[in-house]
Formats: sequence, C-alpha cells, structure tokens
Amino acid sequence: MDRAQRERLTSDSLRFPLDGGPGVVGRCRDLTRQVLDEWYGLSGREGSALKADVLLLVSEVVTNSCLHGGKPVELRLGRTPGRLWVQVTDTSPVRPRAHGPHRAARSSGHGLHLLQRLSDGWGWTPRGTGKAVWFVVSVPE
Repeated sequence: MDRAQRERLTSDSLRFPLDGGPGVVGRCRDLTRQVLDEWYGLSGREGSALKADVLLLVSEVVTNSCLHGGKPVELRLGRTPGRLWVQVTDTSPVRPRAHGPHRAARSSGHGLHLLQRLSDGWGWTPRGTGKAVWFVVSVPE
C-alpha cells in the first residue's frame, strides 16, 4: 500500500483521502482488503466469509455515497479488540434512508438492509457540510 494513499492516525486507525472519481468503489475495497490482511490475516472458511462480508459492506457504503451522497471524500478504518470500524465521509448532509421496504427481487436498494443484516451496528454522523456513514463488525482478537 502506497504511503501517500494513507495516513496513519494511530496504530489502530487509518485514513484514506478519496477523490470520488471513477473506480473509487474498487479502490476502497482494495484498501480495505489490504488493511484486513495486515491487521488480521483472515484465512480459512470463517476468515474468508468475514472478509467477504466486510468488503461487501464497504462496496455498499461507498456506492451509496456515490449515488446519494454527492461524492465520497474519505475512508477511515479503525480497530479495537474484537471490533473493526469502517467510516465513509461524503459531501451530502442528507441522512441515509431506505427508499421503501426491502424487496429482495429489486435490482438495487439493498445497501441499508445489508448493513442491518451483516454488521453489528451502523449509523451516520453529520460532518460540516456532509456526513459520515459508519459500521462496526466483530473480528477475531
């Protein structure tokens, strides 16, 4: 991972500035995958499933930021014993909300439902002229 791509806030917290341009969802997934490997080295069936879930959630949060949040400007990853915290900041102050009840047959509109199902918790926080959407998942200690 290129040093210019990340800023180490603490030994357990990283910040990645984003340009919101083409490919930002894939870049965020790649950055998250590299950090998961560095911090946890997830392997085996259980580790692979956890990694897949986290990467799916990152994709959903960043995609929602691109579609509904103006543009993503920052990805932050943090860890505490047994917990991984992911936050995406964007330029829109509008609160994330479901657009009607979840319907599995729809081709889109699953992001918040997936956050509720796969994370241990999620939420959003106003940030100046934008907001931060975050989620937390349990990880091996």
